[in-house]
Amino acid sequence: MNILVTGGAGFIGSHITDEYIKRNHKVVVVDNLSTGSIENVNKKAVFYKTDICKDNLGRLLEKHKIEVINHHSAQIDVRKSVEKPVFDLRVNLEATVKLLQASIKYNIKKFIFA
Repeated sequence: MNILVTGGAGFIGSHITDEYIKRNHKVVVVDNLSTGSIENVNKKAVFYKTDICKDNLGRLLEKHKIEVINHHSAQIDVRKSVEKPVFDLRVNLEATVKLLQASIKYNIKKFIFA
């Protein structure tokens, strides 16, 4: 199966990516590296440094024939969410809505949100 993991350079996303790869799935990771680290990304995964809030992922979904999206990207800093609630909303809600819309448009079979 072809799987997109958002936030795949973070702690949880990188471990999920590792498990998918152990099970012989093809994994594409997108992460803006704001809190994650490129060192966390499995070498067998295809990696894109990108901001899902700004970038249209349609081409990526088509190119890699993505069937499943496992969404783990998020703004996780509590202080930042209190200081900049609009930024927090944009990253955590608007990005998720964009991914859901892309899932419909590109006929994604499953959307897993954590």
